[in-house]
Amino acid sequence: MKLQNKIFILFLISTGLLLFRCSGESDGTDESRTNRLIPAVEAVRARHGSLPLTERLSGVVKARNQVEIYPEISAAIVQVHVENGDTVEEGQPLVRLRDKELWERLKQARASYQIAVAQAKQAEARLKEMQAELERTQMLSEKQLTSATELETIQTQAISAEADVELANARVEQARAIVDEREEALSQTVIRAPVTGSVGNRNAEVGMLVNSNTRLFTLGQLDSVRVEVVLTDRMLNYVETGQRTEIYAENTLSGVITSSLSRISPFLHPVTHSTEGEIDLANPGRRLKSGMFVTVDIYYGESEQATLVPLSALYENPVTGGTGVYVSQAGSEMDREPVGAMNDGQSRGAGITAPVSFEFVPVDVIAKGRMHAGIRGVEAGDWVVTIGQDLIGGESGKARVRPVKWEWVEYLQNLQRQDLLQEVMKRQQATGKDTTSKNKFPN
Repeated sequence: MKLQNKIFILFLISTGLLLFRCSGESDGTDESRTNRLIPAVEAVRARHGSLPLTERLSGVVKARNQVEIYPEISAAIVQVHVENGDTVEEGQPLVRLRDKELWERLKQARASYQIAVAQAKQAEARLKEMQAELERTQMLSEKQLTSATELETIQTQAISAEADVELANARVEQARAIVDEREEALSQTVIRAPVTGSVGNRNAEVGMLVNSNTRLFTLGQLDSVRVEVVLTDRMLNYVETGQRTEIYAENTLSGVITSSLSRISPFLHPVTHSTEGEIDLANPGRRLKSGMFVTVDIYYGESEQATLVPLSALYENPVTGGTGVYVSQAGSEMDREPVGAMNDGQSRGAGITAPVSFEFVPVDVIAKGRMHAGIRGVEAGDWVVTIGQDLIGGESGKARVRPVKWEWVEYLQNLQRQDLLQEVMKRQQATGKDTTSKNKFPN
């Protein structure tokens, strides 16, 4: 359902009761019967000014330092230390995996390492023995007390002993590497938090057999978050870092959070030709949750000066299909009527005028903002209908008018259908009277 139709629901409820009451109090004359056929509408004065130019995007909330936790080895879970929503410190254990087999492998690796060290010591002792034998044989050879063949044999044995030492040392290094590998694998049986943050998306239960493809948790810091939006290559012509943004999230206190565009990735996707923009936000109370969808407006400039009207004033003529607004031909009559009767405890009917003539005026829409539109074809100061265009119909017509302020129109444009109905029902239950008599919102 369009926003204008949603707003129209509240208007029918509020004004319908008013007209019914007025008709019930009539004296039955022809004039009163004629008045009952004249609809009631709401109207506001058009303004002159410029509209902020915005790009409305959908964003996704991500926690700061958000990471997904995966095991690095395959094993069964024997203990889970945390639950969803827990806050953990960096290095805190999250899950412990079965480690019996890894302990056995580590013991074997350490034993192999000790054997390699002992063999290396034997090789070094053998080398020293051969070096001493070589020195003695060389002295005898110099005195011609031994043969050349015996000297060559001793030299060959010494060279072989040196090679044995190098091989033994290499085996020691290899055994040491295996021990380190087994110790690292054993340490991986305790999965620890890589950062301080909150735990979520738990997928770990005792007895589960997990591997490197099993996501166990999502971990992130929710005290501050970032909102990611997708920017097309066209948007990069006018969207820049540092521009003001407004993030709309229903579960925040104000509903709107203002920040600036923090960064834009300089690399575009080769297929979609789009990139990501990021907005950093403080998140007091942790009301924004990771994965939440929000609406983001990026303000990148202002439109040219024009006549401004609420978006709800724009009406598509069902006959011609053109866009326009209904403009009053008797603005002075509405100026003499009270406009602020919605806060004074009196009936809203105090703001209803006598029948006023309206004419449908086609307009050119220059720019549209979140609440307003810049148009040509209507002068600033003219009264334009914001609710009830369907009741007038045609190129011209008459209607009773409730003059309202821009704040009231903006309030209505922000409401959703369910909020409208709940608002009316609450007031009916609270007062037991006409729901329009206790309206606390500015008109």
